[in-house]
Amino acid sequence: MEEMIEEQEKKVKLLDKYILRQVIEIFIMGVFVFTSIIFASDTFITLIKQIAKYGIPFNVAFIMIILNLPTVIVMTIPMGVLLATVMTLNRLSLLSEITVMRACGIGLNRIAKPIFAFAILMSLVSFFINESIVPVMTRQSKDLALWALGQKNIPDGKQNFVFKELNDTGGLKRLFYVGYCDDKTLHNITVLDSSKDGTLQILQADEGKTSPAGWNFQKGSIYTVGDDGKILNTTLFDESQFKFGLDMRKELEKNVAKEMNFKKLCYHLKNNLIPESQRKAVMVELFDKIALPITTIVFVLVGVPLAITPPRVRYNRGFLFSILIIFAYYLIRALSISFGEAGTLIPVFAAFMPNIILAIFGVYLYYRKVFTIC
Repeated sequence: MEEMIEEQEKKVKLLDKYILRQVIEIFIMGVFVFTSIIFASDTFITLIKQIAKYGIPFNVAFIMIILNLPTVIVMTIPMGVLLATVMTLNRLSLLSEITVMRACGIGLNRIAKPIFAFAILMSLVSFFINESIVPVMTRQSKDLALWALGQKNIPDGKQNFVFKELNDTGGLKRLFYVGYCDDKTLHNITVLDSSKDGTLQILQADEGKTSPAGWNFQKGSIYTVGDDGKILNTTLFDESQFKFGLDMRKELEKNVAKEMNFKKLCYHLKNNLIPESQRKAVMVELFDKIALPITTIVFVLVGVPLAITPPRVRYNRGFLFSILIIFAYYLIRALSISFGEAGTLIPVFAAFMPNIILAIFGVYLYYRKVFTIC
């Protein structure tokens, strides 16, 4: 009797290995495919915008995208687990292997056990990446962007050069003349600013440097000239900062939540270190750090019953089901997070609402599938 029990346990362990091997293979392929799609559709568009709008060099922008790779992987892990779950079970169902397992007394709960175990493991991995790797990489990406902007338009070692800034219609907005550049410092600077209608500002400075927040000039003067050629105002300064164009620092600091882990974000919220204008969005981001990894388990809960194909269906519909579930989840997620940031929903509900809806749907399907013979 004991030998029969041991033999049965060995067969069950072999079944776990058999299912897990197929799940892991499809999971790796799924993460790679979904990551590539997100990179091709969204990330490289961001790359081109950064190069064109902010003047960030291509190699620097590409490194910034690589640094954002962990953020994308955290999003694609649940997708990969869902695809692996549905494709594996759908294939076993089409080959009647699920039917054979049930005939041998192995129920759906036991068949799905290794998949749920794998989903829990991937959920923990996702949480670890989001807590330890994503904040560091996001902060490095921002620092790199600020550094690149600070080095923009500085041809070190060149003498007597000009560069211009155009307005939206293609007309001249500002003209910069630099005597020479030495060690990233500009010397003998003259700026003609015609951005304001009816006046022309002439800025002259002995030295200057660019930075993401603007231009820093030392020992200079500003003349405001009217259309009639008369000098309207004269200002002398020892040191001053001028903002020409977009302040990229403000753009990059709109969402600082991704640069912090859960513990640090709680500390900032508790001690009122987050601006009131960003507080709702940051609270949604805080709860989302837990909700997003849990999505992996919720996807399996929905995917398992949908993957079991009725006998009359003779084609693999796993990929279609995966895409539909992913589309429904991220549609609900986008709406709930938007409502949460606007204050319509409380932050915790805004972050967990997609999981709650899919979990209720998944429990209903799972209950029907477990207690109904397919």
